Amino acid sequence: MPQVGVSYKQRTLAESWDAIVIGSGIGGLATAALLAKYGKKRVLVLERHYTAGGYTHTFTRPGYEWDVGVHYIGQVGPKGPLRPVFAAITGDKLEWAPLPDVYDRILLGGRSYDFVSGTKRFAERMKAYFPSEAKAIDRYIARVRAAVHVAPLYYADRAIPQIASRVAGPLLRAPFLRYAGRTVAEELGSLTKNRELIGVLTGQFGDYGLPPSQASFAMHAAVAHHYFEGAFYPVGGAGEIARHAEPVIGSAGGALVVSAEVEEVLVERGRAVGVRMVDGRTLRAPIVVSDAGLALTYGRLVPPELRPQLDWEGATPSASHLCLYVGMQHTAKELGLAGTNLWIYPGPDHDDNVAKFLADPQAPFPVVYLSFPSAKDPSFEDRCPGRSTLEMVTLAPYAWFSRWEGSRWKKRGGDYDALKARWTERLLRVLYEHVPTVRGKVDIAELSTPLSTKQFASHPEGELYGLAHTPARYGLPIRAETPISGLYLTGADLVSAGVAGAMMGGVVTASAILGTGVVRGVFG
Repeated sequence: MPQVGVSYKQRTLAESWDAIVIGSGIGGLATAALLAKYGKKRVLVLERHYTAGGYTHTFTRPGYEWDVGVHYIGQVGPKGPLRPVFAAITGDKLEWAPLPDVYDRILLGGRSYDFVSGTKRFAERMKAYFPSEAKAIDRYIARVRAAVHVAPLYYADRAIPQIASRVAGPLLRAPFLRYAGRTVAEELGSLTKNRELIGVLTGQFGDYGLPPSQASFAMHAAVAHHYFEGAFYPVGGAGEIARHAEPVIGSAGGALVVSAEVEEVLVERGRAVGVRMVDGRTLRAPIVVSDAGLALTYGRLVPPELRPQLDWEGATPSASHLCLYVGMQHTAKELGLAGTNLWIYPGPDHDDNVAKFLADPQAPFPVVYLSFPSAKDPSFEDRCPGRSTLEMVTLAPYAWFSRWEGSRWKKRGGDYDALKARWTERLLRVLYEHVPTVRGKVDIAELSTPLSTKQFASHPEGELYGLAHTPARYGLPIRAETPISGLYLTGADLVSAGVAGAMMGGVVTASAILGTGVVRGVFG
């Protein structure tokens, strides 16, 4: 796959731009592309990593390719509400392959439950599993839809000017906050007392990283609703998103530059006017957008003397994780691998499973998620003939790896390597139990830790999803427009976790800068 973005040191950059975007995650790419498409702005996107895309990038080893964050995406079918957004930011070049009808399989202590495409069919399947809970299942789906229905008003408040928000904001936010202010456990506990059913319905909690007693129901509803009509995978792999977004950004004279680390946002007379790079060079623009996350933006990129005026007290980091990237010298077809994701749990009580694991790392994994990108992407064999890949994700606190903080990637020492080897072996045992066809076929198994996330995503504690999606998060005064004039936030921390949430962060931010014409342009 061709390199996306030019290296900072190899590109001659102008000193002034219409806008500068810090970070090339999907939120940054969406913001930049929409500013170029609908505002004709020359946007410079600065990416610290040596490859563009954030969690949408892919990486390779000889003969293999893996995605790092795009495991499946909903609502991008022919009539899906997110399809026009992806089309706008990628020049309508992105193609989508549907996952199997069973897109997620939830395994609770060996018992298997399938999530099938189509809301009605999903409800019917759940009722077949739990015939005495039919009314609770109907109420659950209605509650999910109700929470999602009022969400646009809440996020619209994050795009309108601060003065308008003071007047209209409380009314816009109130309907959504009735759902966001309750935990998943509270909401589902009001619908049913069946612990197995609750365990199944919350079987995707790894998509937002918090067990039911801690997570906001609004976040859960967004994820569940997102996949009700099925799931898709980008043809050509996740890296196609950044590859197709780059020419849209360039169409108005913008540029995407990698290996370009920002040291600080430049602020003069209370207004953001550009950035200073780590090499001391300054690049100027009247609009600066950060896709680096709230913690990094407010805690490091904003000049120290201005940080006290930024209200983000109570913002807590989300969970961190391990990811095992596995490659086999056999095709997905030869190994019988399908595109269905597996969610593996020791039992239905997710809160108890997580608590036991955090107290004792030798306890069973509270969740293991298996994704099979080589089975999802019909073009995978064109790039990696005769090979297949899968990824395994589980939770792991940053504190378990913090003793190696400050060490260099791939040079963290023998103790660190030995620890990674032990975690790898434990995950492989889970893999062989649930996907026995790959036993003896594994050619490569490479583990990333929270330190890897910190290294490449610049998340201060290796957090996977930026801010934790607790009820308290939704009461934070996070807006696209920050208290520093000319400085904007975008991405997952502005909206929510996941590719779709972060991308919609780009829509919110572009709307805050350009006005409602962005929404009309994207959605017609």
